[in-house]
Amino acid sequence: MNTLGNPLLQTWPQAHGLPDFGAIAPEHFPPAFEAALAGHRAEIDAIARQAGAPSFANTVAAFDASGRLLARLEHLFYTLAASATSPALQAVQRALAAPLAEHGSAVYMHQGLFARIDALFERRESLGLTPEQRRLLERLHLDFVRAGARLAPAARERCAAVMARLAELNTRFAQNVLGAESGYQLKLTTTEELAGLPDFVRAAARQDALDRGLAHEGVHVITLSRSLILPFLSFSARRDLREQAWRAWVGRGDDTGDTDNRAICREILELRAEQARLHGHPCYADYALEDTMARSQAAVMGLLERVWHPALAALQCEREAVLGAMAAAGASHALEPWDWRFYAEQARRARFELDEAEVKPYFPLHRMVAAMFDCAGRLFGLQFKARPDIRGYHADVRAWEVFDADGRLSGLFLQDNFARPAKRSGAWMNALRNQSRALGATPVILNNNNFARGGGSGEGEPTLLSFDDVRTLFHEFGHGLHGLLSNVEHERLAGTQVLRDFVELPSQLFEHWMAEPEVLKKFARHWRTGEPLPDALLARLQAARQFGQGYETLRYTASAIVDMAAHALPAAPADVVAFEAATVAAWGLPAEVGMNHRLTHFQHLFSSAGYAAGYYVYLWAEVLDCDAFGAFVEAGNVFDPAVAARLRECIYSSGNSCEPGAAFRAFRGRDPIVEPMLEERGLLA
Repeated sequence: MNTLGNPLLQTWPQAHGLPDFGAIAPEHFPPAFEAALAGHRAEIDAIARQAGAPSFANTVAAFDASGRLLARLEHLFYTLAASATSPALQAVQRALAAPLAEHGSAVYMHQGLFARIDALFERRESLGLTPEQRRLLERLHLDFVRAGARLAPAARERCAAVMARLAELNTRFAQNVLGAESGYQLKLTTTEELAGLPDFVRAAARQDALDRGLAHEGVHVITLSRSLILPFLSFSARRDLREQAWRAWVGRGDDTGDTDNRAICREILELRAEQARLHGHPCYADYALEDTMARSQAAVMGLLERVWHPALAALQCEREAVLGAMAAAGASHALEPWDWRFYAEQARRARFELDEAEVKPYFPLHRMVAAMFDCAGRLFGLQFKARPDIRGYHADVRAWEVFDADGRLSGLFLQDNFARPAKRSGAWMNALRNQSRALGATPVILNNNNFARGGGSGEGEPTLLSFDDVRTLFHEFGHGLHGLLSNVEHERLAGTQVLRDFVELPSQLFEHWMAEPEVLKKFARHWRTGEPLPDALLARLQAARQFGQGYETLRYTASAIVDMAAHALPAAPADVVAFEAATVAAWGLPAEVGMNHRLTHFQHLFSSAGYAAGYYVYLWAEVLDCDAFGAFVEAGNVFDPAVAARLRECIYSSGNSCEPGAAFRAFRGRDPIVEPMLEERGLLA
């Protein structure tokens, strides 16, 4: 094991303990992980072999504090693999997937360590623990049980093998999706091919052409980045090109080439079903939901059905508007999936006098970042100081130190906003370091977005965001605040390490402030003139906010239904594509609507187990967030100090230190109700 001179094993030299990213090469990771895994195994063995009786300090707290080098490497490695990968790093990721999973199984099935934790768990009532200490003991005990610590030896061995194989498949799935996305480009070279595209779409497509080395005059490139593909489908007058782009977008992973994910999906589903059986459950959905707020398939499906039928009814009204726009344009062809967004945009423009090209100039990225910082300051007293001297893993990464209202350093916030070929799609938050008072650790939090970079026109135009892009920006920063405001003793309970159907509450709740008139009037200013968003345009935006909710609700809910249906099976379907089609057909999903994510590129489900049998959580959390925001509405001030202080204490700072239902009740004074969510989506009637 050659570790001499390995920068990963030296003191990381940048501020806040960040590494010198430029000094790190893919080949540094295998020996660094080898050293970290060996060190962690030694720590675990030492905790288990102690002669003294188990106590919270010598077992639970000691375990929580163990593996610091490994945690630091994993946070860094998976950040680079998602945001700045390369063929060499992908090869390392494939090679390390199984060993890292095997190590996790070995730790959480360690019989000596589990015996000590189990003994403490049985005596937890008499140990005199604080509420947070008891919560940590209970969560760790559950972690071990759900990993297989109580299984018979043969079952433990098989479970570990299943988890190792799943890690390999998750990695291959994610890399295939990235390959399909980065390998696609629709070149637009003529005026006719650019027909209908407003200036902001042309600028973004021009910038993507420049980023891909296609700098010759006039070339524009449409990629599968959501911030580019959706505007293209909404504005391109070339129906044939819309169809090409749409088929590439929905067909990711469903092909016969190197990025085919169909067999991988099936094997993942088969192994998850086996994993559930090993744990005594008839299907993976039951196993996954055991540790959630929902607890059961019946609760999940009840919520999904609650929105499905009103959304179908809303879609009928939207379809009439879309068909009316088609008739007005003289279109005689059938309505197809690649037509919906185009004609819905025409209908929205006619009904609400809204033109995206008129709206986007008021939402330059830098001003929306300032808006989210201002909201965090007004709600929670946070202050953000730019640190341009801190170098990230890519030139796009920007850094801010975060201070509380008393000027104390609270953490570091990093933001990486733009789509790139070496970066996976979507938007996400992750931690390079979690908060922990016991470890003296302040959080280092990263937000990733995939906005289409502006400036391709060469006229100094900044990156301009759509209203949906602004929502995404605030959403991910809501997750970021969950990490930055974390105030717990022990790392296992910090920040976003909460139940999956609770984790989206802080993120979705923060979205509400982006649409508040006083926020928009202050920060939504035209990038050229500096003029604030006109009252009339703001009124039209507010009036149009529920237009298209039937379409969007059905697309989301269909994906959640297929997720639950696939993981409710006792064994994987023979053909995942046919199963998906049959499931949405049985629910009556109109063909022209489609799904947010098809199984073959559904990274929430198959690049890890994080959202497997759990895509419903966005809707579950929306019930919580709409009801929670009502507390501010009832106070008569969306920045009410008392409500904000309660929100910080009960939701954003508490991490997983208390049961999520109790946390919500502590904030709201009661259990959540579903009606505010239905009203927000325009589905209450």
